[in-house]
Amino acid sequence: MPARGRAVAVVAHCHLNANTKVHGLADYEGARRDVVDSLIQCGVGIVQLPCPEATYLGLARWGMTREQYDVASYRRHCQKLLEPIVEILLALKADGCTIEAVVGVDGSPSCGVSRTCVGYAGGEIAALSDTGIPQASEAPKPGVFIEVLQALMGDAGLDVEFRGVTEHLSG
Repeated sequence: MPARGRAVAVVAHCHLNANTKVHGLADYEGARRDVVDSLIQCGVGIVQLPCPEATYLGLARWGMTREQYDVASYRRHCQKLLEPIVEILLALKADGCTIEAVVGVDGSPSCGVSRTCVGYAGGEIAALSDTGIPQASEAPKPGVFIEVLQALMGDAGLDVEFRGVTEHLSG
């Protein structure tokens, strides 16, 4: 019988697939080697989270802030996406696996763990800066998707460490 490592990590979708990031924001071509390679080298299985922003607004979306995603319909969307993830994590735990960590994307309005993008000011995007890109900052709190995941995992009795990896390789 093949050996199983019995350890898994839950990883934000864009760490494994940069193609779901907002156009122009990916600092890597496909997957984040710094995240994925270390898990593989340690024999840790990977449970990929769905991308809540891509499934909610599609791939032709622009960058938004936590305030823009922090609405009831998006929270319901996140919960719907995450319920089957929590179920598989419970099944893995019942089968003897340990869930080592949830690896989010610090800086993301959805998948940030210790930092999220904030600063929505309203109005026309072009009016917000000379470049047409809204000016935002970061706040020391989780993104909406991670916040919903933390609550669902807590309700399910899954006590797991959440780790944030900075969104940009240079940052």
